[in-house]
Amino acid sequence: MREHDYWVYILTNKRCSTLYIGVTNNIVRRLHQHRFGEVKGFSKRYRLSRLVWLEHLRNVNGAITCDKKLKGWRRSRKIALIERTNPRWLDLSDEWEQQPQFYERLWATEEMIRDSSLRSE
Repeated sequence: MREHDYWVYILTNKRCSTLYIGVTNNIVRRLHQHRFGEVKGFSKRYRLSRLVWLEHLRNVNGAITCDKKLKGWRRSRKIALIERTNPRWLDLSDEWEQQPQFYERLWATEEMIRDSSLRSE
């Protein structure tokens, strides 16, 4: 199977009051669409454009599986995931010029999903 680039991402608004989880094969284009209201629906209605969490995957099935698992989590668990890698809730795309930067993570996505410390009680 040929590998490609896919991203699972979490967006929020300026007040960090609403979360949106998505998956894409072009994160730069997708963020542009969110920021300029080209995506109708939930993210446009709540003005969700701040990228607070991002995971790069090479397989579309893995990306879709990750997206679905994260969407099934309680809000508190999603917040714990964000704060583990981005405690200040900074917009991760602010530092990009054209393409996203990849940072070494302490865990792989599957390990984060299985990590009992992220589970809501």
